[in-house]
Parts: sequence; structure tokens; C-alpha cells
Amino acid sequence: MTSTGERIADWLEKLGLAEHLSAAGLPTFTRDDQGVAGWTDPATGEAMTAEQLEALDAMLHATGDEPAHAVPISLVAVARQARLREELLTTPAFDYQSLAAVRGTSVDATRFMIHKTASLHRLLVISNHGQVLVPAFQLTAEGEPRPDLTPVLQPLLAADMDPWKAWIWLTQPAALLGGLVPEQAAADPETADVTTTAAVRLAERVAAPS
Repeated sequence: MTSTGERIADWLEKLGLAEHLSAAGLPTFTRDDQGVAGWTDPATGEAMTAEQLEALDAMLHATGDEPAHAVPISLVAVARQARLREELLTTPAFDYQSLAAVRGTSVDATRFMIHKTASLHRLLVISNHGQVLVPAFQLTAEGEPRPDLTPVLQPLLAADMDPWKAWIWLTQPAALLGGLVPEQAAADPETADVTTTAAVRLAERVAAPS
């Protein structure tokens, strides 16, 4: 008979979600030389008991009207964000040196501009494994911050929204905008105001105590 831990591990691997357990703050498992899954409690670092695994199983299947066929929504969300992060890293972005070349200024002057503008919540800056990245969508061809994005960026960044989540929201079709892409909608005078309103509403949700 398959153990609970083995059944959960098999299920998550088939869904392609096993690698995202840690990021979601959930217990993780590793397989031994015989391929048997061993689960670890993140709070103690100890092997999980049968009772803990039963509780984990119930929690992962708690969403939806048919628990036996439910998908762990929190894990799906983490996996989606991980996929989008990888996709975003393939889109144009600047570091200090490359943006300095576009602006025709020194690296030091460009670094100062980036951090000064970011401190005013007018520029989204991403930290990726110690490297500073400035997504290119928010800059003009001359390397200046887009004025039309300021009213959209400011509420999000002032609310301390996670920079990666802000980058995702700004560059993906948004439900609050009926499927429009926020950074593109901000450039259209006909949709600029509604884009700002959507950003303010999202910022209020981010800032609201959980």
C-alpha cells in the first residue's frame, strides 16, 4: 500500500509543483537511493510524522468542491510566478553599465539617477542574485523614466509591493483592466486614468493588513 507521503509526492511531481514547495513555505521532500520520498517539517527540520502528512494532504486538497481532485492553488500561484520571473528575465532590462551607455552618462551618474528615482517611487528596480536590473519597458528610448507611468508606479512602489510582482502585474494582462496590459494602457490617453485607478486599488490591497 502506498504511504501518504509517497502519494502526495507522486501527485505533486505529476503536477510539476514539487520544486515550488519551499517557496510556498510548505514541507519539502527528497527521494533516497530507492526513490522513496522523505518529507521534512520546515519548522523543526525533522522527518514528518504520519499525522503531519495526513494534515498536509488535507490542506493541499482543501480547495474546490471535489477535494479528491483539487489542485493546491497556493502552489500553482507560486509556480506561475516562478515561470513568469524566468520569462521576464528574457525581456529587455538594463544594468548600470548598459543604461549609462544609452543615457550617454557615467556609470556613477546613472547609478545615482536609478536610486534617486526609485526612492521617489518613479522607477521599478529589481534585484536578481545581487545584480540590479531596471526593466526597459518603463524607460524612454533616451533612458529616461516614462512620465505616463509615474502615476501607475508610485502607488504600487509606495505600498512596498514586491518588485517582481509589480513587474509581473505591469507587463501582463490585468483583470482589473479587463485584460489590458497596464504599462501599455498607461501610454494611451483613453485608458491612462483607469490604469492609474487600477494601480491605486491594487496598492490598497497590497498595503492592507492581512
